[in-house]
Amino acid sequence: MTENEKLPSVPLADGIDRFIQRIGLTVAWVYVALVLVIILQVILRKGFASGLIALEELQWHLYAVGVMFGLSYAQTTNSHIRVDLFYSKFRAKTKHLIEIIGILVLVLPFIVIVFFHSLDFVADSWRINEHSDAPSGLPWRWLIKSTIPITFALLGLAMISRLIRDFTLLLRGDA
Repeated sequence: MTENEKLPSVPLADGIDRFIQRIGLTVAWVYVALVLVIILQVILRKGFASGLIALEELQWHLYAVGVMFGLSYAQTTNSHIRVDLFYSKFRAKTKHLIEIIGILVLVLPFIVIVFFHSLDFVADSWRINEHSDAPSGLPWRWLIKSTIPITFALLGLAMISRLIRDFTLLLRGDA
């Protein structure tokens, strides 16, 4: 299935995908904030020879939030990058089997590992009230680190949705 092809309808998977897409479209507004922060930083730096470390760090944080939440959005809209050497030539049943095996053997184990390891990472950050090492940097580094388990949980949900869709379509025999 190419990125331009619409996935066949499976009601449960469609509902999960819509939920994730609403979150993704809402979080996408951080890119507007990111552009404004970049413009402000450039004006301060080039116009007044005085950039702010906090704005520099804010750029990284906004970009990270957009990318991390964008992972699950891209999965639900099938707009992620795919390297397709043989896949497009396969029958629908073979494609569904490849997706199911890939999700179960490769993707979900990776998501589970990252999710569970990120919990301690985030908990330690919250515990010490982690902040930037830069004197005028941003406080609350734990806030940006908290996006890791949240976004990987959403990505896991998106992959479960895809698993439901492919399993249902395999059983139905849909293309």
